[in-house]
Amino acid sequence: AITTPTEESVRRAVAIQLIINRELGLNFTENPWQGSFAVDYLTDLVEEAVYKEFEAISERGGVLGAMDTMYQRGKIQEESMYYEHKKHDGSLPLIGVNTYLPKDHAGEVATTIELIRSTEAEKGQQIANVKAFQEARNEVALPNPAEGGKPMKRLQAIARARENLFAALMEAVKTHSLGQISHALYDVGGEYRRNM
Repeated sequence: AITTPTEESVRRAVAIQLIINRELGLNFTENPWQGSFAVDYLTDLVEEAVYKEFEAISERGGVLGAMDTMYQRGKIQEESMYYEHKKHDGSLPLIGVNTYLPKDHAGEVATTIELIRSTEAEKGQQIANVKAFQEARNEVALPNPAEGGKPMKRLQAIARARENLFAALMEAVKTHSLGQISHALYDVGGEYRRNM
């Protein structure tokens, strides 16, 4: 069957070409493929930037020392704000976000996002599902219910000692939900709050 493409499918096809040409900049180099000068040059730039970050972290006493001074968090915030500013002022062209917008967009750069809210019945059902799942899982995973808190206490102790958490996490997920594990780790290290 032969059909006429819809406006949405045409926009998508054109957007793919625009992303390649405008966002990636592949039309500015003769040979953008692996082994070419352009790719090697970009690889060198990335490698240099990564080494600079490694040096910056080493100067702060390694990963743990940098965490104490919140270097990584600050860097993530800084880059996030830089990206958002460039996106909103148009200096970073993003096809379909701030350039080449659809006709019905009315020229606004920031689009509104429609949030989906759960009803009270849906929330109650999900809470009941989690409780039922935990009870069924705990009967299988915990022959002795008195030992139920041990994996979580072990996880917190290892987190306080700043050791590798992987083995303790694997034990904790057998008897605890993601929320319980997250809150246990929040108690140890605190919860990230973005500085404004």
